Amino acid sequence: MGIVLETKDLCKTYIINKQSNNVLQNVNLSVEEGEFVSIMGPSGSGKSTLLYCVSGMDKMTAGKVLFDGENLSDLSEKQLLKIRLNKMGFIFQQMYMMKKLCIMDNIVLPGYEAKREPRQEINRRAEDLMRRLGIMEIAEREITEVSGGQLQRACLCRALINNPKVIFADEPTGALNSKASSEVMDELVKANKEGTTILMVTHSEKVASCSDRIVYLVDGNIQGELNLGKLTDMQDVSSRERRVKRWLEDMGW
Repeated sequence: MGIVLETKDLCKTYIINKQSNNVLQNVNLSVEEGEFVSIMGPSGSGKSTLLYCVSGMDKMTAGKVLFDGENLSDLSEKQLLKIRLNKMGFIFQQMYMMKKLCIMDNIVLPGYEAKREPRQEINRRAEDLMRRLGIMEIAEREITEVSGGQLQRACLCRALINNPKVIFADEPTGALNSKASSEVMDELVKANKEGTTILMVTHSEKVASCSDRIVYLVDGNIQGELNLGKLTDMQDVSSRERRVKRWLEDMGW
């Protein structure tokens, strides 16, 4: 498998009250196709900023981001939009959905926007995804009429609707209870096993223990990595979590 995402000396600086705030400093990271990578670190370490820069949602100050062989800095906003729509999927802690659309319409919207397939095919795939994630019964409901766990699974369906190369997830379980969190992680692991690459920001040791590799970020720099290997059975999460906790303690978590 090749490298689908790579950063080279990635820097991001914000100017606040005429003072420079170096959020990311010379970050070098590579993610292989089919890999599940978690980014952890203290609050303010640059985790979400890194996620937004590598997905093209935020502009880097210096360095390079190569996504599927293309340098994002060389692309226009229209080209970036096309890549995000066709090759990337997004899940956030705040479950951004169109309030005037029902669950089904929210899920199929990126597929309609991509215009790669007939709407009938997009609708069929959306129904398949909803059945797999156990939310078919809420297809016609408004987003205010479902639970947080159901809504986040709907967000996962939306992220998968265009068969993306990479899913970017920013604290996807941060607003969920433990049961809903486990359900969402089960589905992310399944998506990864089916070939979707995942790059995820999380504060949860349990959530991170589902990933293949953890990158630890401090003050905009990668301070260490932990390779866990593929999760073969969700029952193995507890033992992996203990290993993650020990490693994080060594890192000064």
